[in-house]
Amino acid sequence: MPLIDSAALRLLGASLDVNAYRQALISSNMANIDTPGYRTRDVDFHKTLTNAVNDAESSLSPVAHKVHGLIERPDGNNVNADREALLLAHTQLRFRLSAQLVKGEFRKILSAINEGK
Repeated sequence: MPLIDSAALRLLGASLDVNAYRQALISSNMANIDTPGYRTRDVDFHKTLTNAVNDAESSLSPVAHKVHGLIERPDGNNVNADREALLLAHTQLRFRLSAQLVKGEFRKILSAINEGK
């Protein structure tokens, strides 16, 4: 099993990809807060990551979906700034955690290389 192509690194890479995609969606939602008729979009982080883990052969392809059940304003827009800010904070924390874990995996590899000298 190659050191750099481990299951842990593939999972962490998928996590980084999903979080980056989700951050872009949340930013788009926030940018459209005053757009009449705009519907909030999101991606199911857990479902997308689970699919990536269960089907390693398939490429990671997060699918954005409209979020239902949110309070809609008279102009048809359902973006809530507080909700989006909270989701953005959660997404950033997940991204940072995944990045730190990737860094740790590479430290292990570097340590193994340096011990071989």
